[in-house]
Amino acid sequence: MKYIDEYRDRAVAQVLSHKIRDISKRPVRLMEICGTHTMAIFKHGIRSLLPDNIELVSGPGCPVCVTAMEEIDRSVKLAKTPGVIVTTFGDMLRVPGTDSSLDAEKAKGADVRMVYSTFDALKIAAENPDRETVFLGIGFETTAPTIAAAIKTAYQNHQLNFSVLSAHKLLPPAMDALLSGGDLGIDGFICPGHVTTIIGTSSYENVVTRYHIPCVVVGFEPIDILQGILMLAEQIENRRAEVEIQYKRGVTAKGNLGALRIMDDVFEPCDSPWRGLGIIPGSGLTIRQKYAAHDARARFDLEVPPAKEPSGCLCADILRGTARPVDCKLFRKVCSPRNPIGPCMVSSEGTCAAYFKYSD
Repeated sequence: MKYIDEYRDRAVAQVLSHKIRDISKRPVRLMEICGTHTMAIFKHGIRSLLPDNIELVSGPGCPVCVTAMEEIDRSVKLAKTPGVIVTTFGDMLRVPGTDSSLDAEKAKGADVRMVYSTFDALKIAAENPDRETVFLGIGFETTAPTIAAAIKTAYQNHQLNFSVLSAHKLLPPAMDALLSGGDLGIDGFICPGHVTTIIGTSSYENVVTRYHIPCVVVGFEPIDILQGILMLAEQIENRRAEVEIQYKRGVTAKGNLGALRIMDDVFEPCDSPWRGLGIIPGSGLTIRQKYAAHDARARFDLEVPPAKEPSGCLCADILRGTARPVDCKLFRKVCSPRNPIGPCMVSSEGTCAAYFKYSD
C-alpha cells in the first residue's frame, strides 16, 4: 500500500538502526511529545533497534491525558444538568473525575453521546431543538480547527442550542514549560507530524533558540520514527540545534494557513491548566466574545471544587517525563484498562496504556 508498506520495510529499518548506532555515541534522552508516537514506538519495537545510549521518554502528548481533572469535573456537572446532551470523543467517556466519569453518569441515565466529529454534535443539536447540546472541545491544534468551524457554522446558522466547552491545548508553550524547569535533561524532541501540519515548524523556533534543543517533526510509521531519531542524533553529535522536517509529505514551515485563520477567528489564547504541569501561560484556547453564545462556560454554571489527583496515581509525573508507568505502585495491580485510575491508562494513546499493552 503506497505510503504504508515503504515506511514499514524491515531492510530499511535495519539500515537506519545501524546508522543510528554508528553516529550516536553520547548518552541521549529524546522525548516524543505525542501519544501516537508513543504507541507506534511500542507497537513496532523501536527501542529494540536503538543503541543503549539512546533513551526515549514519553511526554505530555495525549490530549485526553493532559486535560485537567477540573475539566473532567465540569463535564460531569454538565452531564448532570437537566435538558443537556453532552457529546464527546470516545476516550473522554471513561476518564475518572473526582467523584465520577461521563461513562458513569451515562449509566445513571445522563444523555452522553460519543461522536466522531463536532459536526456530528451539530447534527444532534439540530435534531433536538428543545435541548442544549454541548461538545467537549479537547485536543491540540490538530482538532481545534474543526471545532472552530463547527462553532462558526452554528453562529452563522443561529443554532443557539449548540455550545462548546473548550479545553484545548497548545503544544509549543508546554514544551517551553517542560524545559524551563531544567531537571528533565532532554536532548531533543520528536515533534508530532499531525499537529505540525497545522501550526508549521516555525512554531518550534523559540524552543530551539532559547534552549538550544533540536526538534525534528516526524511521521508515525516505523521508518519515519527511525529516520527522525537519526536526524536528531546527527544534530546532537554535531552540536547543532535546528528544526528539521522528516515528515515532509505532510508538513511545511508555515503550516495550514486556512486552519490557522479559522482558529484565530474563533479562539484566542488563554492561560490553561495541564495535568502534571499546572497552569501554563498562553497554552489554551478560549472562545472569543463574538461567539460567546456558543461558549458553554458563558452559558452554564461550571464552577467546581478544586480537584485532587487519585491517591497513589503517578499520571502527573508520567506526563512530565519524570516517571514511567512501571514506577507506579498501582500499575497492573490496581490500575488497568478495565479499571483505570488515571487518564494515562484510559486513553488509547496514553503512556500507561502503551506500557500495559506492549511491555512485559
